[in-house]
Amino acid sequence: MIADFLATVPLFKSLDARERERFAEMVREKNYPKGSVILFEDDPGDALFVVRAGRVKVVLLSEDGREVILSLMGVGEYFGELALIDGQPRSAHVIAMEDSTLLVLHRDDFRRRVESSPGVAWALLQELSRRLRRADEKIGTLVLLDVPGRIARMLLDAAADAGDDLIDKPLTHQTIAHVIGASRETVSRAMREFQDLKWLTTERRRIRLLDRVALRARAQHRV
Repeated sequence: MIADFLATVPLFKSLDARERERFAEMVREKNYPKGSVILFEDDPGDALFVVRAGRVKVVLLSEDGREVILSLMGVGEYFGELALIDGQPRSAHVIAMEDSTLLVLHRDDFRRRVESSPGVAWALLQELSRRLRRADEKIGTLVLLDVPGRIARMLLDAAADAGDDLIDKPLTHQTIAHVIGASRETVSRAMREFQDLKWLTTERRRIRLLDRVALRARAQHRV
């Protein structure tokens, strides 16, 4: 049931079961094949999207075609929450990394629920605060750490999101490079070094952290 799934989504899990059922009645499922564009930058901001199956990436594209990945999102994660408040155009592209199913909640429907239930607005504020803190941390990481430090920080964050030492999201060296703003070759060298030091290992394109203490120390090195 969609209501049960919403109980796993941070934005909705603090709501009571009846409130989640109301939202379940409002959302619509949409399917996107691998490689398809879910949103274009500057599209109208009129809905929130929740990943129910699959994986998506939020990206910026430079004029010369270079891709910068702002975020990788899997099941239970969501994007477009700012549009629920300000209705401004999308600030980035969102692309399906594999066949994906998304739940779509339109802004007008969300607004009606907020007006009748202040608890919904409070849940949104808490989530926006959490995301802003994560964004501040990411900016600090990109500015202050060298490439190996950025990789270590990214892997630790991914493991924290997964709640396990095995990072279930397939992270290629190219994907990591796009996220942290480095070349694939530099990422590959650092990953080989981490494996030689027994800080991590790879299992079928998944990454398992073996020494979080060492990675955490490496993620604190400043440029």
